[in-house]
Amino acid sequence: MNATLRMLGLWLIVFPAVFGHAHHEDLAKDQAQFDRGKDPVHKAKMLVKLGRAEFDEIENDAANNNLDKAIAGLRQYQSQVNSVSKALDATGRNAAKHASGFLQLQMSVRDALLRLNNLLVSLTSDQQKPFLEVRDNLDSLNRHLMLELFPSQPQ
Repeated sequence: MNATLRMLGLWLIVFPAVFGHAHHEDLAKDQAQFDRGKDPVHKAKMLVKLGRAEFDEIENDAANNNLDKAIAGLRQYQSQVNSVSKALDATGRNAAKHASGFLQLQMSVRDALLRLNNLLVSLTSDQQKPFLEVRDNLDSLNRHLMLELFPSQPQ
């Protein structure tokens, strides 16, 4: 029984260390691939996975009370989605007819907003201020993408 408990304790220490490190390496690899990308549609598709991984890091940093690192990660995400949105708009494609890229970007931003809202409830009002600034920008971008994807129909 004692040996079983020791083995379990060892796994509880080793498992997060090994797999947490792999997750961080995957994030760095995905980030590098995103940075090298030229096609805005492909970059938007990559943001679905990359954004989730980045938010895992943001939530982890916030849970460990490393709010400066969390807000830095959030601002990096904000910069990524803003640049991809501008690049998609610059293509001149009609998002309502050719949603590829636009739809994935909107999904990533929507997911980020949900996770950010969940994170905000754990922070004091003073701690929330920089997060709210980014949240407002992401909300504005989400509304912009929704209007591009689903334009109002003439009456």
